Amino acid sequence: MKITHEIKRKLIQIAAFGFTNCHVDNFAKGRIYTGSFKKFCNPGMNCYSCPAAVTSCPIGALQAVSGSMNFNFSFYAVGFILAIGALMGRWVCGFLCPFGLLQDLLGKLPIRKHRIWKPLTYVKYILLAVFVLAMPVLVTNFMGMGQPAFCQYICPVGTLEGGIPLLLANEDLRQTIGPLFFLKLAILIGTIAGVLVCKRFFCKAMCPLGAIYGLLNKISIYHLEVDQSKCIHCHKCAIACDMDVDPVEKPRSAECIRCGKCKEVCPTGAIRIGFGKTDDSIKPSVDGVSAKG
Repeated sequence: MKITHEIKRKLIQIAAFGFTNCHVDNFAKGRIYTGSFKKFCNPGMNCYSCPAAVTSCPIGALQAVSGSMNFNFSFYAVGFILAIGALMGRWVCGFLCPFGLLQDLLGKLPIRKHRIWKPLTYVKYILLAVFVLAMPVLVTNFMGMGQPAFCQYICPVGTLEGGIPLLLANEDLRQTIGPLFFLKLAILIGTIAGVLVCKRFFCKAMCPLGAIYGLLNKISIYHLEVDQSKCIHCHKCAIACDMDVDPVEKPRSAECIRCGKCKEVCPTGAIRIGFGKTDDSIKPSVDGVSAKG
């Protein structure tokens, strides 16, 4: 039996999920792994407070350092995100992100899917600028310390992976439940509802990490390109795309997660995804205009 590209992708996603969330016994204990690997960041969205998590969330790490009393710049977190993004772009979202896998699985449910309203795709940039970058520095407590605003007020990943499991396992924590938890629970429910009717809703509309990687899609070494001489404009690639991207028009779109579904359905083999210098006959188009040499 031939193993398709999509099956290979799912195997990579499952392996990445299992490797970065292997401390499953901590769910019953109601505690968080705090070993030496927690100093490293997961390339995808995976909450630090998830009992099973081996590594940290890069968005959480970025906020924690910038919100400290010294307002330090998180060279490690920023450098890590920029390095991964410049190398792979949003390939991480399609292959390594634990929450991306969960969205893909929910997307398999037999519920009619819709394309996202285009303006909603810009919300993630607002969340990045306001809640991840600005608020931890500008909004401080009496000690001069900022709060990880995105994690504290918005992040549905943290609520699902960290907040709910810890509350279920710790009676003392349940006594502290207040309006903020119910706000975040409502955001989580809204996010899941969005995923059920729009594939990868969180990736498209809410993920600040995806926003950064998306901006780096334009320059990432691992990239998608289209051979315009082979393209017959059948639009099968655009129909197959879970991220509502037309690869022919925008091969380096900030929304493309390099999943490879477009390449798999292309009848002429016009789409290429990978590393390496662009061949003379395969020039990526710019805003829909062919740039063939």
